[in-house]
Amino acid sequence: MAIVPKIFTALALTASVATAYPAAALDEAQKKEFGEFIKQYLIENPEIMLDVQDALQKKQEQTRLVKANAVIADNKSTIFDSEYDVTIGNPKGDITIVEFFDYNCGYCRHALSDMQTMLEKDKNVRFVLKEFPILGPESVAAHKVSDAFRKLAPEKYSAFHVALLSSDGRADEASAIDVAASLGVSEKQIRDEMAKSSSDASVKETYQLAQSLGITGTPSYVIGNELVQGAVGFDDLEGKVKNMRACGKTSC
Repeated sequence: MAIVPKIFTALALTASVATAYPAAALDEAQKKEFGEFIKQYLIENPEIMLDVQDALQKKQEQTRLVKANAVIADNKSTIFDSEYDVTIGNPKGDITIVEFFDYNCGYCRHALSDMQTMLEKDKNVRFVLKEFPILGPESVAAHKVSDAFRKLAPEKYSAFHVALLSSDGRADEASAIDVAASLGVSEKQIRDEMAKSSSDASVKETYQLAQSLGITGTPSYVIGNELVQGAVGFDDLEGKVKNMRACGKTSC
């Protein structure tokens, strides 16, 4: 683009002036003249602001990733082996994918097929489901039922997860109880378990992890030492799994 030489020229000029004349050494007239020059240049070349914005976003993303990597390293057992989470796929798989999800997240519903395809194609992947109810009271209510179901019938949790996440309408206490009943766990059993065993500890643990990792939405994944945010699709997930096997990192 023709703008590139202009950018370099302006930056070089700015740098040379700033080096030769520190701000404190400029009088008011010089400061005003210099400021007007920069303002006029930006008005005539507003594309520069897009470059600046892009550079800022990349820098912020890199900072976020560095922080997330440190959090993952310090919280491996809680992320990959929490007592509150259910593992599906191969429990002894060589690669683990952890998914933070909400039963009312449309993107999570879309990403459900990514998980299913992964488990069908790769029999050596361990998938950890980490419930993260952030989309309102209905999500929290559905999670409480799910937590009770997990404790009563952990061997059926995968079927419960798929059924509730792929159901029509919003997930709430009633719809979650209906799914549980369809899998042989009665409403009375669910309510009795909810009464005697709170899900508060699991929610607190997940919320704290998410906050430390900088997770603001679902689905979000942890693979190896990387935090992956958003429904990135099967191909992206598969690529990261292959890289983990090849070089021990999600990006070789």
